[in-house]
Amino acid sequence: MTQPSRRIVFVNRFYHPDHSATAQILTDLAEALAVLGWDVTIVTSRLRYDEPSASLAPAEVHHGVTIRRVATTHFGRAGLAGRLLDYLSFYGSAFFALLATARRGDLVVAKTDPPLVSVMVVVAAKLRGARLVNWLQDLYPEVAVELGVEALRGPVGTALRVLRNISLRAAVMNVAIGERMAERLRAEGVASARVAVMPNWSDESAVRPIPREQASLRKEWGLSEAFVIGYSGNLGRAHEPETILGAAALLRERADIVFLMIGSGHESTRLAERVAAAGLADRFQFRPYQPRAQLGQSLAVADVHWLSLRPALEGLIVPSKFYGIAAAGRPVIAITDPDGEIARIVTREKCGVVVEPGDCAGLAEAIVALAADASKSDAMGARARGVLERDYGRGAAFTRWDALFRELPTK
Repeated sequence: MTQPSRRIVFVNRFYHPDHSATAQILTDLAEALAVLGWDVTIVTSRLRYDEPSASLAPAEVHHGVTIRRVATTHFGRAGLAGRLLDYLSFYGSAFFALLATARRGDLVVAKTDPPLVSVMVVVAAKLRGARLVNWLQDLYPEVAVELGVEALRGPVGTALRVLRNISLRAAVMNVAIGERMAERLRAEGVASARVAVMPNWSDESAVRPIPREQASLRKEWGLSEAFVIGYSGNLGRAHEPETILGAAALLRERADIVFLMIGSGHESTRLAERVAAAGLADRFQFRPYQPRAQLGQSLAVADVHWLSLRPALEGLIVPSKFYGIAAAGRPVIAITDPDGEIARIVTREKCGVVVEPGDCAGLAEAIVALAADASKSDAMGARARGVLERDYGRGAAFTRWDALFRELPTK
């Protein structure tokens, strides 16, 4: 009996040393699989997420993983037309790289950056006799439709959805990162046997609970005496900053409460402008991304963290910031649909507070309550860390992925 291939080729537009969320989580998994004996190759671009002018080396081996970086345009994220050209050039270059790289029986894992990349990957995999796995961090074109891309509400969007679904049904497995996303896949006609739920994770050893008084950045940033509401990462169009801004306005007289924004994103820039216009600049701090080695320290600055997702996007995206917050042992304020993926966890595990988007008064009340009761806040943080260690730790995640890949059908 022929042994299944131990070769895996991942396809994603960003990879190490890029700091974007998809790059970091793919780097984690690829390097872990290499340690476990898999022959791992990455087909990626030469770009950095926030630095389109960058040009990384075309090829290298890093921590046992072969990286093949293809040439693309590099207009970046500022304009829709340039972004589309970056996508199209990656589709073409990655297609030929896959034809040169993939072998019969290999696993070819398509992530979701750029959107709909699985439509290209399924063709290359079929031509090479490889097995396709879709690792879905989001679902397009539905995300674009919900974010207001009107051109995708008609026949173009329908055609793209049909093509996407063909790639889903052709795959030996489709990995969703949440139960609500899995529900969406089954509703699109993907067989339940070809859908697996594998949540994202955080490195429980690299990010550990740090007492506030030991968080060096708190002192450096002048926050030692404040009750800090933190946000870490990209704040994009899928997120909902209006509620946090409204709550901050209601709490403007509370000089002890400070809102800390670490990262960047389209909505982060807009939020900074609106904060200034509302006269709330002294209630907010905006800081750039911190080095990944400093993630534990940067997450430790806040007493509580918030995350958000527009309700229409539930099942299409999962706010993976939750896992880092939980690793840091901090409570979570989830500004989401109360029946959303993260809201379900927060409610079930009693590790934070769920606030409906738009409920500024409810959010302000929750913040005041957490600031007034340190023991309650600490208990929520401890429960968050507990659920991370039990269900969403890095080691357990890699074991599950290894088992999934080994058990996939050979055809």
